[in-house]
Amino acid sequence: MAPTTDTSKYKLNHSMLRIKDPQRSLTFYQHLGMSLIQKIPQPDARFDLYFLAYDSPRSLSPGAHWSDRQGILELTHNYGTENDPNYIPCNGNSDPGRGFGHICISVDNIQAACQRIEDGGYKFQKKLSSGRMKHIAFALDPDGYWVEIISDNKAEDTEGIKETDPGTYRFNHTMIRVKDHEKSLRFYKEVLGMSLLRTSESPSSNFNLYFLGYIPGANNDVNTIPLEGVLELTYNYGTEKDPDFRYHNGNDEPQGFGHVCITVDDLDAACQRFEDLGVNWKKRLEDGRMKMWRLYWIQMGIGSRSCRMKG
Repeated sequence: MAPTTDTSKYKLNHSMLRIKDPQRSLTFYQHLGMSLIQKIPQPDARFDLYFLAYDSPRSLSPGAHWSDRQGILELTHNYGTENDPNYIPCNGNSDPGRGFGHICISVDNIQAACQRIEDGGYKFQKKLSSGRMKHIAFALDPDGYWVEIISDNKAEDTEGIKETDPGTYRFNHTMIRVKDHEKSLRFYKEVLGMSLLRTSESPSSNFNLYFLGYIPGANNDVNTIPLEGVLELTYNYGTEKDPDFRYHNGNDEPQGFGHVCITVDDLDAACQRFEDLGVNWKKRLEDGRMKMWRLYWIQMGIGSRSCRMKG
């Protein structure tokens, strides 16, 4: 009998960012409460991979194997970048590299959490007190990537609380911009098997946000804040009508964001299903040196995204 695959068993495993200096980046993300749960050195290829996640007893997947969980951040360090004064990863939020937007962590008490980050010597792209949205903040990691901070509790209810427990934090979501929301939603739902968890429409600001993840049966009515493994698609009105418009994929120059990764139940069956659905592959299992992964480009007129699958 031919192997089968069940998309309800898939997980949004990780998002990958290229970094300049692993020690600086590890210190920052560990300050946010993450743990280094796996390192894969590749000295022959002159790069190392670091996998971080929330792994405290109160996390969603304490002690789980790194390939069998959601909410992982992969940091890719190419040897020598830490000694290059001109190397700056592209954070995805300015041209010509606009595409990737941010990663997001949810915290218990947002004022105390933001104060703890500031006390650690780290800067903010947006503080709670700035702008119209007083319930979110954006910290900056050592490479300038944006880290959104959201709260499990209402911000007005935590105003006077001075304590925060990083053991309760979650790596909530990764945001990427998309050109055509209908094509993108169709891909992530019908091909990758995700569910639309929540939609936030802002017609006065000309953009919508779509939150997707692996929750079978979800129907656009899920509170996503307590979750991990969420993908946020940001759609700015009208981009789909411009035939020349493309978002940057992070893998062409200037490089920064690399890919999102899903884990599947049966690698061969899942890849055959994707093949049957007509995906465009960047790397097949039999290609190259890394035989444990398959990669493909998502090409839907929105620019390319890479998705790595593990089984």
